[in-house]
Amino acid sequence: MEAESEPYVRLATLRTLHRVVADLNAARSLAGTLQAVVEGAVHGLGFDAAAVSLVRPDGDLVVAAVWELEESPMGGPSVLLGQVGSRESWDRLLGVSDHWGTLRFLPYDRGWAVASDIPRWIGDGPLPVYANDWHPADGLLAPMYSAGGDLLGVLSVDRPRSGKRPGAWTREALEMFSLQASIAIGNARLRAEMQRALARLEKEQQALRASEESFRQAFEYAPSGMAITELHGAGRGQLTRVNDALCRLLGRPRAVLRQQSFADLVHPEDRALLERTSAESGRAELRLSRRDGGYQWVCLRNSIVADAAEGPSFLLTHVEDIEDRKRHELQLAHRASHDALTGLPNGAELKARLARRLCAEPQPVGAAAKSGEAGFPQPYGYPADSYSAHTAHEGLEGGDPYTGPVHGYGSVEGGPPPGLGAGYGEHVHAVVPAEYGPGGEAWSAPFRSGPAAPVDKGLAVLFCDLDGFKSINDRFGHNAGDSVLVEVARRLSGAVRDGDTVARLGGDEFVVLADGIGREEAKDLAHRLRNAIIPPMRIDGRAMRVGVSLGIGWAGCGMSIEEVLHTADERMYDEKRARGGAVRGARGERSHRRAG
Repeated sequence: MEAESEPYVRLATLRTLHRVVADLNAARSLAGTLQAVVEGAVHGLGFDAAAVSLVRPDGDLVVAAVWELEESPMGGPSVLLGQVGSRESWDRLLGVSDHWGTLRFLPYDRGWAVASDIPRWIGDGPLPVYANDWHPADGLLAPMYSAGGDLLGVLSVDRPRSGKRPGAWTREALEMFSLQASIAIGNARLRAEMQRALARLEKEQQALRASEESFRQAFEYAPSGMAITELHGAGRGQLTRVNDALCRLLGRPRAVLRQQSFADLVHPEDRALLERTSAESGRAELRLSRRDGGYQWVCLRNSIVADAAEGPSFLLTHVEDIEDRKRHELQLAHRASHDALTGLPNGAELKARLARRLCAEPQPVGAAAKSGEAGFPQPYGYPADSYSAHTAHEGLEGGDPYTGPVHGYGSVEGGPPPGLGAGYGEHVHAVVPAEYGPGGEAWSAPFRSGPAAPVDKGLAVLFCDLDGFKSINDRFGHNAGDSVLVEVARRLSGAVRDGDTVARLGGDEFVVLADGIGREEAKDLAHRLRNAIIPPMRIDGRAMRVGVSLGIGWAGCGMSIEEVLHTADERMYDEKRARGGAVRGARGERSHRRAG
């Protein structure tokens, strides 16, 4: 009879699983999805309790949802809610557990593997009589992974209502359920991100609508500068009408301004940007001259006033004073991209500069890397004839300036912008220099093959890690350590060439980017950097000294930023190990933060 009823029991279980999986996908929030997971494990899989530990952004796991069939007198697993366990402890626990397919089973006699920081609750229950009986201290875990293989969380179930350790059917059902749960959690996170993105987009659209509404303010009484410019005829580009706010902003009388154009007032360095600014909804941040000879930062916003029959008749320009904001933006941009202690570019800026220098494709076969007159390209891959114009273009909105937009100020109707040659937009490939053997033959030339000659110069990445810095911190305090870092930054900056980048990754790690140098030159640069750092420095009346371990890597197009930094970091680590430097633990557990 029992054998005949087993298919019916399994069919009922399948129906229950179908319902609980449907509940997973019906949840409207991440919290609702997590609660549906634990409730589904209890009601659909025959367990008395379940909990989900979710991976946080910092990698640790927090108990985010629990459910128990009948609440225990002592609080039950609900006391675990909100407790955090380290990722390292969880990885160790999953590693020592028995592998039941994708599941992990931890028998009670292996409880030593559960670290003290892993949330755990052991309830009351009968001790096992037979080998396959469930012990109150047994644990069954179902790791949940994203489509990309990243750990999302762990579903823990406890106390099978059968009193037995789960058999093949229950294990397979739990595996399937955990897979569906991981998909539901991933979808819930995606929905939450989309909702946040939509909220941000709505705020931006509201700000844009408010900005557009301000354009319709009465011309004469607008609190900011306004001007009307001719679009046709001999007076094209001339200011035909200005308001008092613009006169006050530039310190010029109305009669004088009406005899000039924005092209007459703009700073010479901003003239190309002005000429590329689209007449329809164009926006540019540039400098206009004042009567006292100085220049005022303003934001120009354009709108065409059109006649229904004759089309565009004149250009309405809103001139906003952004002097204070521009100054604050420059300060904020510097703070965001530079280390607050040393003033050097930080890790984010270092990666941004590498990203601007490297492209995804390796150097084509048989092609030579273009170099400037100094032996290396303009900063981060922009040709010499386009770099300044490209940076000026960053303040431009509206229209595509490089395909000849309709503009209101200049005379160029098509072709490349003024000051940009035919080579605008070309990328200068970064190629790893070849290594040569004793006989002068090239040993290696990464990313190159065929008859083309090996490249001798490239973009060197020197990873610097201070030796003995921790002892200074421990002995003299962090203020002394900060002073040492500032002095090291000063010395490194003085030892490199003009145009090289010295960045601080954090802690006692620094990185130097040197473009357009060969392998021997890179070794010479490393020697200069070492000699600059090792002399004693006087800090608070004391003589202090630190050493440095250096690793030389090379960046080439086709390499990822993480790969570039990791290679230089490993070279530094090899040197530190060869010299018997301060290395703690096994590989990857050094005393300094790893790159990438």
